[in-house]
Amino acid sequence: MPYRPANGIRLRYETWGVGSEPLVLLHGLGSSADDWYLQLPAFAPHFLCVAVDLRGHGLSEKPAGRYSVGLFAADVAALIRGLDLAPAHILGLSLGGMVAQQLALAQPQVVRSLVLINTLPGLWPPPRQIVRVGLRRLTPPWRTPDMAQVAERVAADLFPDPSAEFLRTQAAGRIAVNDPAAYRRATMAVARFWPGSALKRIACPTLIIAGEADRVVPGIYQTRLRKALPQARFVPIPRAGHACNIDRPDVVNTAVLEFLSHV
Repeated sequence: MPYRPANGIRLRYETWGVGSEPLVLLHGLGSSADDWYLQLPAFAPHFLCVAVDLRGHGLSEKPAGRYSVGLFAADVAALIRGLDLAPAHILGLSLGGMVAQQLALAQPQVVRSLVLINTLPGLWPPPRQIVRVGLRRLTPPWRTPDMAQVAERVAADLFPDPSAEFLRTQAAGRIAVNDPAAYRRATMAVARFWPGSALKRIACPTLIIAGEADRVVPGIYQTRLRKALPQARFVPIPRAGHACNIDRPDVVNTAVLEFLSHV
């Protein structure tokens, strides 16, 4: 599997596809490039797909120090430039969607379009549901998180349907192997992300996708995101949860391909 130095660390990434246009895929909090296994076969005939492990995740380096969405975005921008992919379509889920927004703000020259799936334009002010989600993901700062327990709680939110036991088990396994300190740093990066009115500067074509049964990111955030990005197209996915790329892959893939075919 390939690695590349980017912004002072080593990032793991995977490439799929034969298309000439690059599509960079950015995963959610506590996950990895492996999350895109139901997208890569669909996108690969049309795009050169690059799935990245963000700093502190998967097989990328997990350095100490403060993490931020801006730092994640700087890492990804350095990787895009290092691979000579700019400008690239950027697809991000949850945390990955925040990184995509920051890329479009801070480094617009590397971004051709945005696809934002079940993400948010900053947490504040947080509704009660997001406070509950945060408490399930964080332990007191004086205690190291038990990643197995965190993984079980998060997986239950991702796939609440009793029939989705296989998907819950898969997700819990991916989350449980996270480095606890890196996971806490990444979670705090999410909590600090607040682009505010700057999002109105984003001018590239943008698609917002929202699972209507998302138990992680409340619908109020989709309303805020659409208000901040009035030019964006919006596609709701019925009966889809937070990981709608996994529980409704065909619908998500169709929406993404239809959007990108017109960019």
